[in-house]
Amino acid sequence: MKYLLNILILLSLIALIVLKINENKQIVEKRVFHFDKSTPIHVITQKVALESGAITKKYTGTFIPNKDAKINAEMQGKIVSIAVDEGDFVKKGSPLIMLDDELLQLQLKKLDVKIQGLKTDIQRFRILNDAQAIQGIQLEKAELSLRTAEAEKATILEKMSKTTIYAPFSGVITKRLVDVGSFAAPGIPLMFLTDIKSLKFRVFVTESELSRFQLNHTYTITVDAYPEMQLKGRTSMIATKGNPGNSFEVQFDLKNTRDLKIKSGMYGKLIFDKKLTDQKNILIPAKSIVGSSIAPKVYVVQDGKAVLKNVTVSSRVDDKIIIKSGLSAYDQIITGGFINIYDGANVVYDQDIEKN
Repeated sequence: MKYLLNILILLSLIALIVLKINENKQIVEKRVFHFDKSTPIHVITQKVALESGAITKKYTGTFIPNKDAKINAEMQGKIVSIAVDEGDFVKKGSPLIMLDDELLQLQLKKLDVKIQGLKTDIQRFRILNDAQAIQGIQLEKAELSLRTAEAEKATILEKMSKTTIYAPFSGVITKRLVDVGSFAAPGIPLMFLTDIKSLKFRVFVTESELSRFQLNHTYTITVDAYPEMQLKGRTSMIATKGNPGNSFEVQFDLKNTRDLKIKSGMYGKLIFDKKLTDQKNILIPAKSIVGSSIAPKVYVVQDGKAVLKNVTVSSRVDDKIIIKSGLSAYDQIITGGFINIYDGANVVYDQDIEKN
């Protein structure tokens, strides 16, 4: 009796397991997507139009100063005076920083005394030499000592001229790094001088776009902070070496406004607008091409169905393709929604999405 009861329990468990498996199978089958070819596929379309081949593109870039210098000392010494502060405008040649020259002044006085003494000795030796009272070599030694002392004086005066640091060009003091009492030495920046009357605009382009730019050509540049402002920039530099991201730098020279509205570091856009041909062609988005570059194809909507057509590509204009043959004006091409699309598929599209 006990054995029979165990068998019944086991059979009941097996039945429950089978029922659960069947139930899970039905749930999974309901979740699996079954593609119905009769259901129209939603796509995005665009009507083909005849357009003139042209490239219009905006490149984002940065304005940088035409001149931006670190002001350094050419000799070491303690700073005793600073004539400017951050934000001050200075003209070329204006004194900026004065270093302590007291020791040089003492050396100069010492040399002046020595030189005066040597000149007196030379006058006396010349008189004695003319009278043959001394050997000529004594006069020559005195004259040589005088030339040496005068050379030392010139060296001291050159050092003294470097104790005052002057502005190398006109501009604004954008950063002051030292105070009176600080120690200056060659190679240590003391302040930054920036000239933004003239500016450079810098953009980075891909290697395929580099050939668009030519030296000394003029382009339109806009300022993000002042959208209504348009400036003219002339190409001054085209990089011959790419950066680690394989982009190439292109620089343009331009003039700032009279009130110097454009500041270093502001963003702007360079407008590249070039007409390639006066003849109108069939231009379609590059994203609408399917298949390989050797055998390109395009889906066209005809009578509510997607029809795959072979096309011949003439050339590429930025993100558009010029079609030589295979399409006609006003053909409705598919530009999006390619998932599950196939030749002969039923399709539907919204008029709101359509680009005429």
